[in-house]
Amino acid sequence: MTACRERLITYFQQHGVAYSTTAHPTAYTAQEVAAVEHVPGKLVAKVVMAVTSRGPLMLVLPATQRVDVEALREALGDADAHLAHENEFADLFPDCEVGAMPPFGNLYNVPVVVDRSLSEDPVIVFRDGSHRETMQIAYADYERLVAPDVKEFSRHV
Repeated sequence: MTACRERLITYFQQHGVAYSTTAHPTAYTAQEVAAVEHVPGKLVAKVVMAVTSRGPLMLVLPATQRVDVEALREALGDADAHLAHENEFADLFPDCEVGAMPPFGNLYNVPVVVDRSLSEDPVIVFRDGSHRETMQIAYADYERLVAPDVKEFSRHV
């Protein structure tokens, strides 16, 4: 079990959040996670990191969507916003495998923006810091714990 997963379990228990965990074969993309988990891609919350004029920003959107950088800049009112390279954020999540961060930027002092399309379903599935395990919680619990800014910044893949 990763230190990240332990952190999430403790956090969920402290806040009375029901969760489930699933192990699966190694999957690197959110669409691969959806396939190996046999869940619709729209339920899999993928994390994409951005850099803004105010610093790093965690973007959370369904696996079926792609960040539209122009829409993101408009939604944030930040013409300098751009997608981050791994070397710009890997050290922010020391207890996670690179690219397997959970959508809980609040636990890492990173602001979170969720694409509105993710908020339309009752549950979300997300990585727990590894490329081999996921967790699932109710979207309402996610929103309560993270209090993300909800904006529209994606388009369908």
